[in-house]
Amino acid sequence: MLTVDFSRFPLAPGDRVLDLGCGAGRHAFECYRRGAHVVALDQNAEEISEVATWFAAMKEAGEAPEGSSAVAMEGDALQLPFPDESFDVVIISEVMEHIPDDKGVLAEMVRVLKPGGRIAVTVPRYGPEKVCWALSDAYHEVEGGHIRIYKADELLGRMREAGLKPYGTHHAHALHSPYWWLKCAFGVDNDKVLPVRAYHKLLVWDIMKKPLATRVAEQALNPLIGKSFVAYATKPHLPVEAAEAAAADADASVDAS
Repeated sequence: MLTVDFSRFPLAPGDRVLDLGCGAGRHAFECYRRGAHVVALDQNAEEISEVATWFAAMKEAGEAPEGSSAVAMEGDALQLPFPDESFDVVIISEVMEHIPDDKGVLAEMVRVLKPGGRIAVTVPRYGPEKVCWALSDAYHEVEGGHIRIYKADELLGRMREAGLKPYGTHHAHALHSPYWWLKCAFGVDNDKVLPVRAYHKLLVWDIMKKPLATRVAEQALNPLIGKSFVAYATKPHLPVEAAEAAAADADASVDAS
């Protein structure tokens, strides 16, 4: 289940991709299938081990194009072990809401991203997330849990402050919002209650079968109750301030001529 829409976030074979806070690796696997050179990084050693196992299985099964590569590694999002301008693409999905120093994470992502490179950021959407917090303290008051809820303008503002230029946004996973509301209402650890079990079966069926009816329904509902907010941006070839100054100088030269 992908949150990033690769029709809005183009990826070329040979691109160097960092999936930061990769978790179970869903976006890293998709990038590998598309012929990229992928680094999947997370602080969770167990998940990194599992992702590495899947990378090996994908290579063995011929799922990745010739010339692509993939590595899974442990690492700290605030101290990325890569030189400046190492990656063409950075993805950080459902991670920033967990990290106290989100500005520091953005700064590190911008540092390792090449000028002209692309970044995708996904976070829980404000409205559906507020419902979850209102229904259950246990949903977010856990070690490593969600520590903030982003408004769209707030996230985009922080991305701009970090030197990025946002170019598109959308919402995703509307069908998952009611599931989490049910989980919060009946207890986040109570998977046996009938409404939660029934809705979970629906979601599994939808992910596996991808029926047209649920695809259409989700597209219609995403603007209203999409669980995730997704933002895409580029790193200018010049810092934002320098680019704006250069543009102003160019305008002044035209006016003077």
